[in-house]
Amino acid sequence: MRHFLSAAAIGLATLLAPVGAVAQDEAAFFKGKSIRILVGGASGAAYDFVGRAIAAHMGRHIPGEPNMVVENMPGAASIVMMNYLYNRAPRDGTAMGMPLNGIVLEPRLKSLSRDGSNVHFELANMRFVGTPAQQPQVLWVWHETPYKSFADLQTRPSNFGATAPGGDNFILPTLSNQLLGTQMKVIAGYKGVNDIFLAVEQGEVHGNTANLSSLLGKPDWMRANKARILVQFGTERLPALKDVPTAIELANNESAKQMLRVYATKFKTTYPILLPPDVPAARVKAVQKAFDATMKDKAFIADAEKIGIDVSPLGGDEIEKVMAEIDAVPQDVIDRLRQLVN
Repeated sequence: MRHFLSAAAIGLATLLAPVGAVAQDEAAFFKGKSIRILVGGASGAAYDFVGRAIAAHMGRHIPGEPNMVVENMPGAASIVMMNYLYNRAPRDGTAMGMPLNGIVLEPRLKSLSRDGSNVHFELANMRFVGTPAQQPQVLWVWHETPYKSFADLQTRPSNFGATAPGGDNFILPTLSNQLLGTQMKVIAGYKGVNDIFLAVEQGEVHGNTANLSSLLGKPDWMRANKARILVQFGTERLPALKDVPTAIELANNESAKQMLRVYATKFKTTYPILLPPDVPAARVKAVQKAFDATMKDKAFIADAEKIGIDVSPLGGDEIEKVMAEIDAVPQDVIDRLRQLVN
């Protein structure tokens, strides 16, 4: 009984502790430490650029001002990184991950893992920090190709570059073929988006699907209209692409619209950042608060613009609401979508 009363007293004292004392505790923990941002994609690509922009500024907003470093850990559409983050990374706030955004659909869709045997993490046990942008993938073709509109892809064959079957640049053309009647041959095996860009310039493929930021990161292309964007895969049109239809708009039946809408939900969390399980709650809040402050940091916003990121963040709690939307999708819709994706 004495032990119980003592523990209760300590718990009550913790609940009543001043906010400043909690901040001091977190500052004492983080001071002199390094926080690793594990990026589940290759160096030199959009996720890498975003991770490095965040790492350059977020440390100033974390109590104790720790150093932040980026480590690239590509493989299996971020499953390699997520397995490491969940099972081997420290659970004290000094490691966080930025997986490819397909991870948010994985608990329902299982498009990356198929039978689940290579997935060794439980997303529900992890905590989201936030995403700096809500940006869809876009389907684009090189300006010298004969494809002037999306309808041209429905009437003649085309070749599109991709990395691996689990990536959006493979899945989205495949969904387009199944649901929108296009005739795209998907050629996988490229190491990253930059290799695909080079292949397009050299005429190996006609185009691909990519994060809009990846295209905006090629300002010489955009100024010269070398990349012709034919469709966007978000839930609604971006203001910057108000004349480009969404795939949902182009679908001619409600079933196809439902499946495309489900898949597009993940683009609300284009660059998700999350922590492993069991990070102390006060430390989670400190990191989330620092992320929110970074999204308002003029120096970060300026760097984001340089790499083509329109800063439109969601905080950790808001991402949890997106996850709830995904959980609420009827199972029959998920089953039909999974069959097409796989």
